[in-house]
Amino acid sequence: MGNPNNFDAEGHPKPGNILGIMYKGGFIVPILIGVLLTVITFALERFITIQRAMGKLPTEKFIEKVKKLLAEHQYEQILQECDKQGGSLANVIHEGVSKLIYVKNDNKMDKEAKVVAIQKSIEEAIALELPMLTKNMVVISTCASIGVLVGLIGTVFGMIRAFAALATAGAPDTSALATGISEALVNTAIGIMSSTFAIIFYNLFNNRVDQLTYAMDEAGFTIVQEFQSSEATVTA
Repeated sequence: MGNPNNFDAEGHPKPGNILGIMYKGGFIVPILIGVLLTVITFALERFITIQRAMGKLPTEKFIEKVKKLLAEHQYEQILQECDKQGGSLANVIHEGVSKLIYVKNDNKMDKEAKVVAIQKSIEEAIALELPMLTKNMVVISTCASIGVLVGLIGTVFGMIRAFAALATAGAPDTSALATGISEALVNTAIGIMSSTFAIIFYNLFNNRVDQLTYAMDEAGFTIVQEFQSSEATVTA
């Protein structure tokens, strides 16, 4: 950013030269750029992780396929579909159906104990998946908060410099005044940009995680309901 080619003979950034303008933003700008790069890096990491967690098929289609197979009591087929699908939702369903198959063949447990065993298995599977889904979200949310605050610190420093130039005896130092105002505006712009990106990414990924969590709960409820209805049919 400090390359001489970015500035004119008087040391001012050339018109439209972003790097020169950012260089004049002061020492806070590199910190803000670091915040922005952190947001982008962790956003990419979350995007890749959550896409993998969602599996190959869209969540709704996979849930519908599982419901259909459950209604037909094709439990082994569900396990195979889960292996093909991959992801957090498939892992939870695989665990729940595996436990369903196990308790169905266990004649020592009563119906209520079997239901509790299936529910516990599903809850444990969800508890194992959630930390992976929410990992590093706190970093993005923190960047959303501090981006504007750090930018405001740079803005204050820039305004201090600008008013100091106005306070000089005689004619104000227009060069120092312009530098101070430029520093203030550059810091404000980068700070707002960093926080805006962080807020957008955080809300986007948080919504995806909520959708996956809801799908896991729905799948777990469906598995338990299927077991209860099948047991009721056998009893009848």
